[in-house]
Amino acid sequence: QVQLVESGGGLVQAGGSLRLSCAASGRSFSSYKMGWFRQAPGKERELVAAINWSGGSTFYVDSVKGRFTISRDNAKNTVALEMNSLKAEDTAVYYCAAGPRWSSINYPGNFDSWGQGIQVTVSS
Repeated sequence: QVQLVESGGGLVQAGGSLRLSCAASGRSFSSYKMGWFRQAPGKERELVAAINWSGGSTFYVDSVKGRFTISRDNAKNTVALEMNSLKAEDTAVYYCAAGPRWSSINYPGNFDSWGQGIQVTVSS
C-alpha cells in the first residue's frame, strides 16, 4: 500500500479558492489511480475527482465540473486538487485516496489507501 498525507485545507469565503495537496510514499506512485473524496456532516463520502496513473484521464462529479481541477506529478509523488469558485456546499472533510491502476477511475469502490482527511470550510 501507499501512505498518503493531505495538506492545504482551511477556511475560505464563498467564491474563493483553495489548493489541496497529497504527498504519497511507499510503493511506486504510478502504480495507482488517485482520487479525492469528501464527506460532509450527515452525508455519505463521495468521489469528487479522480485521475489515472499517467494523468491523461480525469473524472469529476457533476457538482464540481468547471470549478475543480485534479492533477498529479509522478516525479514528485503528489496529487493536487485545485478548487475555485468555492461554495458553502463544498464544505467537507476531503480525503486523498489511491486505488489500483488497472481499474476505472470513476469507480469509487476499490480505492484502498486513504489519507487522514483535511477540513475545508467555505463560509457564505
